[in-house]
Amino acid sequence: MVEREETVISDEEAAQYDRQIRLWGLEAQKRLRASRVLLVGMKGLGAEVAKNLILAGVKALTLLDHQQATGEDARSQFLIPTGSLGRNRAEASLERAQNLNPMVEVKVNTDNIRDKPEEFFTQFDAVCLICCARDVMVRIDHLCHTHNIKFFAGDVFGYIGYMFADLGEHEFVEEKPKVVKVGQGDEDGPQAKKVKIDPNETTMVKKTVKFCRLKDALEVDWRGEKAKAALKRTSSDYFLLQVLLKFRADKGRDPLPQSYAEDCDLLLQLRNDVMDSLGVKSELLPDGFISSCFSELAPVCAVVGGVLSQEIVKALSHRDPPHNNFFFFNGMKSNGIVDCMGSQ
Repeated sequence: MVEREETVISDEEAAQYDRQIRLWGLEAQKRLRASRVLLVGMKGLGAEVAKNLILAGVKALTLLDHQQATGEDARSQFLIPTGSLGRNRAEASLERAQNLNPMVEVKVNTDNIRDKPEEFFTQFDAVCLICCARDVMVRIDHLCHTHNIKFFAGDVFGYIGYMFADLGEHEFVEEKPKVVKVGQGDEDGPQAKKVKIDPNETTMVKKTVKFCRLKDALEVDWRGEKAKAALKRTSSDYFLLQVLLKFRADKGRDPLPQSYAEDCDLLLQLRNDVMDSLGVKSELLPDGFISSCFSELAPVCAVVGGVLSQEIVKALSHRDPPHNNFFFFNGMKSNGIVDCMGSQ
């Protein structure tokens, strides 16, 4: 993780971030203001995360993407201006991103994430990967875990979205109502001290939580008795994610509307193969899933991007309990759940 000097909030910054300072405190804002974040993948979800982090007031945000803007990006990526078809996605996003908050240093990197050496990532306090291949996410999470860098990943597939966090051994503070002892008369006995929660007073409680690596979270052995019991309360979206990551690995892309029939057949076949390899029944992921995971829908990007960026802010500011470790959002059901997978 990056070593940094004591951060000083200027009068201008205090005015800019007044609402946030009131919400989570000056010290949390100072930690956020000293943080450098790498955001990889500037599709629709990446734009949502970038917007929220820039407005929150991190020190610097690097947008990394080696791909060009497509027609689909125009429907979900609001940082890319009209007429940018064929331009690098990160470069096309820079001007609008920087205009959101001139106090944040926004940079662009057009290299392929696969080509980046380990030392590149050590300049950041947090790394967030969006729309990346499974092997890339596992590799970068491993080195982030090793170097105590906060790691996040996220994706949106049609109505389905998810985020994952690996914060290593993470310390944070949580604001709790203050518990005080008060004297209270007792008609049947002497005055006694009783515990009471005072809603008007709060205290900050320090806590620590441990996270597992993405590899462990994705490679759960479902054949043991303990795992079989946990299977009953595990979201089917966890298995859908496994299928979609396998599709991306095999095809080098995500399911596309223009090849709907072909991709539906492949998704069903991959569902059977993936579920069999995990040791669970294919029926846990009903056939209907194929109709909900095409394209990148802007409303789903907004929901998942809001949660993902909030978790990054919480991790960097060390304020409030983080989601450990998956968040799944299903736009068809309009619900989101937090689920902890793998061993801590």
